[in-house]
Amino acid sequence: MAAIDDLKNLLLLDIRQLEKLANTLKKEKTCLSDSDTKALEALTREKNAILGDVRERAKQKIRVLVAMGFRPDSGDPSRFILSAGLHEVYSLWQEADLKLKECHVLNENNGRIINHLQKRLARLTDIFRGASGQQKLYGAKGQQTTVSSRTVLASA
Repeated sequence: MAAIDDLKNLLLLDIRQLEKLANTLKKEKTCLSDSDTKALEALTREKNAILGDVRERAKQKIRVLVAMGFRPDSGDPSRFILSAGLHEVYSLWQEADLKLKECHVLNENNGRIINHLQKRLARLTDIFRGASGQQKLYGAKGQQTTVSSRTVLASA
């Protein structure tokens, strides 16, 4: 029974921290919109700390599950929990999984915002360099590169 209690406690901690991560990601979106780099740095540190804790707990949960008889090569741990008749643990597992998916969606949205900001910065840089009217091609890594159409006929 101690293993089940350990697993419940780990899942409860996950749920709390994933809620905190979701709030951090929402704040990050606001900072990206406002271009508040100082706040972004603090949020990035906070986000990394939370993710480190979640990763560490994931290892602990697997160790607890293995001690309960789970074989990692047998598939999804939630099936093992459900087949063991641990309905309370299963509902906590599902709740943590939903919170994790929410964080994933929020993080993808922030990634799209960052990508948009990077493209906008690249366009502004091209304008400053006087290369805004030139054609763009995609390189091997998917990055846009400017193709110069100027041909030097003579030089003095």
